[in-house]
Amino acid sequence: MANFQKAYDLEERTAIFGENAIKLCGKIARDEISKPVITQFIRSATSVGANYAEANGASSKRDFRNKIFICKKEAQESRHWIRMLMACAPELNTELTLLQQESKELSMIFHKIASSVTGN
Repeated sequence: MANFQKAYDLEERTAIFGENAIKLCGKIARDEISKPVITQFIRSATSVGANYAEANGASSKRDFRNKIFICKKEAQESRHWIRMLMACAPELNTELTLLQQESKELSMIFHKIASSVTGN
């Protein structure tokens, strides 16, 4: 797993988060329990970066704020799915904990951005 970018390039940081989620899920044995959890996690984790890219192309402050709020929600959802993956693949808890921490930090960053944007 690549190290998370702690610099100010949030687009790169969210992309790395999604890539790390994909790589980690590639290590998990798929069965009828883990497969839907993996799918949901990959969807939410990769959605963070996709929505951030959309936010950067927003047509108004309101549109930007809405997209940033979606980024926050997807990061929070990712934390939930990470918790479920910890139950599916406890042998990967160390790596999952790193992803969990990153999703928490991203959620807090997006919360701060969304709360600082006002107007239309």
